[in-house]
Amino acid sequence: MENNAYKEKLAEYLLQIKAIQLSPDAPFIWASGLKSPVYCDNRKLLSYPEVRNFVKEGLISLVNEYFPLTECIAGVATAGIPHGAIVADALNLPFIYVRSKPKEHGLTNTIEGDLKHGQRVLVVEDTISTGGSSLKAVDDLRAAGAEVNGMIAIYKYNFESAHQKFEDAGIILKTLTNYNFLLQVAEQNGYITKDELETLNSWHTNPKEWNNYSNA
Repeated sequence: MENNAYKEKLAEYLLQIKAIQLSPDAPFIWASGLKSPVYCDNRKLLSYPEVRNFVKEGLISLVNEYFPLTECIAGVATAGIPHGAIVADALNLPFIYVRSKPKEHGLTNTIEGDLKHGQRVLVVEDTISTGGSSLKAVDDLRAAGAEVNGMIAIYKYNFESAHQKFEDAGIILKTLTNYNFLLQVAEQNGYITKDELETLNSWHTNPKEWNNYSNA
């Protein structure tokens, strides 16, 4: 899926339905406490069949092109679950999902579904920011005996630190679109001004430093 036209079209879709919102002047607060001029919620695209199918076709292409030996699909709770289930259904593959922490009652599972030891598992996420929670799911799957052969996601922020984490973990990550294409499409279509583009680029270069500056 090294198709720039697809990446641009998906970025445009995500902006249109406000699955990704840009607000350089009134930053969002991420769960980590970090201030960000960007907020991504790909759960929204589930409500738009045209976009949902566009994403489904893209994810299936990634599986077929890069991970053809996949034996099981694993969604990362919660946002990766629906997209993973859709892909697993389309490819007639088993599906499981990984919780962020063990269930507090019953069997106290972290992994839900039947995972066979040594099974080649492909992880599905919606968004990759720092990569921490996504790679925790990989660790949990490996600890349970899975052979994790990679991860696919709808969108990534293209942080160098995240790229390094995936490389260190030995995980190949493929995504449908990314921050660079998002900004390109946003400027071309009038979602942001040139000044706002500079702000968004500045944030992306060093989010933590930008966070401190914006708090000043």
